[in-house]
Amino acid sequence: MKHKLLPFILTLLTLGADQSSKAFIAARWPQNSFITDVFGNEFLHIIHVRNKAIAFSLGYNLPEWVKPLLFVLVPLAVLALLIRYYFVSNEFNALQRWSVAGILGGGIGNLIDRIFRPDGVVDFISVKFYGFLGLERWPTFNVADSCVVVFGILLFVTMFRPEKAGSGDNRTPEPQERRGRKK
Repeated sequence: MKHKLLPFILTLLTLGADQSSKAFIAARWPQNSFITDVFGNEFLHIIHVRNKAIAFSLGYNLPEWVKPLLFVLVPLAVLALLIRYYFVSNEFNALQRWSVAGILGGGIGNLIDRIFRPDGVVDFISVKFYGFLGLERWPTFNVADSCVVVFGILLFVTMFRPEKAGSGDNRTPEPQERRGRKK
């Protein structure tokens, strides 16, 4: 059980980094204010904006009564199912457990904003996208968004990577696996 609980340190660290960075931005700069061009070359801007929808402002024009259902209850249910599956299943290897923990930290971070920040989720990282996909700048995001995407990609990649013997998988073999082994 310890190998399943340990990755939740990453959940707490992700959640802490996300909420502290959002609190820092929200306390020091008014909404829609450009804060700085970090590298002096237009690549990275810090800008305080709020998102009352989900990724890429999808769902912004939905009726106000629908938003809590779609943007709070559905993600809450998905996170609850992910946590339940995480603890019931023995299918995750160590890297996948840490990836799930990072996704949970990011997901919980944005849920906290959706529930407790009536002006919307605090977004503040804006990067130049150089016209790729027709975007000059990527839609503004935050630490939680980054964690969900990075750890989601990592989880996805590890699901298709063949396991090697001695890969650090700490899972306990299922009873049928144990029966087939010679003593």
